[in-house]
Amino acid sequence: MKTVIAIDSFKGSLSSLEAANAASIGIRRVFSDAECRIFPIADGGEGTVDALASLAGAVKERVMASDPLGRRVLCEYLILGDGTAVIEMASAAGLTRLTPSERDPMRTTTYGVGEMILDAIGKGCRRFLIGIGGSATNDCGIGMLTALGFSFTDDKGAKVGYGAEGVRDVRVIGTDGVDPAISECTFSIACDVSNPLCGPQGCSAVYAPQKGADAEGVRLMDEWLASYAALVKTVNPAADPDAHGAGAAGGMGFAFLSFLGATLESGIDLVLRTIDIEKALADADIVITGEGRLDSQTVMGKAPVGIARLAKRYGKPVVAFSGCVTDGARLCNENGIDAYFPIVRGACPIEEAMDVENAARNLADTAEQVFRWMRTVT
Repeated sequence: MKTVIAIDSFKGSLSSLEAANAASIGIRRVFSDAECRIFPIADGGEGTVDALASLAGAVKERVMASDPLGRRVLCEYLILGDGTAVIEMASAAGLTRLTPSERDPMRTTTYGVGEMILDAIGKGCRRFLIGIGGSATNDCGIGMLTALGFSFTDDKGAKVGYGAEGVRDVRVIGTDGVDPAISECTFSIACDVSNPLCGPQGCSAVYAPQKGADAEGVRLMDEWLASYAALVKTVNPAADPDAHGAGAAGGMGFAFLSFLGATLESGIDLVLRTIDIEKALADADIVITGEGRLDSQTVMGKAPVGIARLAKRYGKPVVAFSGCVTDGARLCNENGIDAYFPIVRGACPIEEAMDVENAARNLADTAEQVFRWMRTVT
């Protein structure tokens, strides 16, 4: 039996690789000679660097960069065998870098993301895969762009400050100091939201509250970003604040589109193309996927459905495992997952269910029972 196992991480518990290994153990209890091809995956957000680190030739890099408040922190990114740099924005500018009381999109910056890009350029990278989920910022990417050599000055010619307050003050945008290597770079951005930059569905209204903004702050930031977008159009007439994903990560989508010629794509599609899984799926007898929680959001660009849809191009059966499921998970059955199975074996505290050893054992045991049933019908 040829099995492809591509399971996203069970966040807070099993990594993608640990989950896949556990499933393979359960399968081989039933089919000892099963060929289990394991592909660690992620959807372009948290865990993407770790998932792709197992690819041949991949090397983890570490660099000191600015966190959302400008403090120096150690960040990690990946350089793949073909020279592509894989960066998670959240490593430098993520919400997890802050305590709840520190959240303030008026002040938080993406400067550290630009520092990470520059470090990768210095190491020879010219292709970038960047995940922009989990940000703590609403600065429209001016922090990142400043690190790359763009200048943003106020009406007195002084550099603007950090965060959305800096966006408020921008009157002149300069490009004279941009690192020349930027023009040689291509940027593929993992982005699974379609929000525009401004308005009721814009980044300030939809995402800034979870980053610490109050109602008045949301109103002000939306006005400031709209004014800034009009200014950007004087530098790049093609800049479009209404573009699909322009509002992603507090306007980072707009920054990448308007200044760096980036493409915004589904995160899981980018990852699947990077790991070159399609040939293995075409040759498989069955495909195993999953994530920590299957719900109605799983069909909105999450890894399991991305795997399932690709597998269905070749008519392959797809089984998913998860830590838990909700009623909304039924949508997965309409999107390529033939059957899904929660792995928790009985009522227990969530800490016990998420314990790495317990989760791995439960996943292996559940996979074993599913494949025992399969053996009786094949």
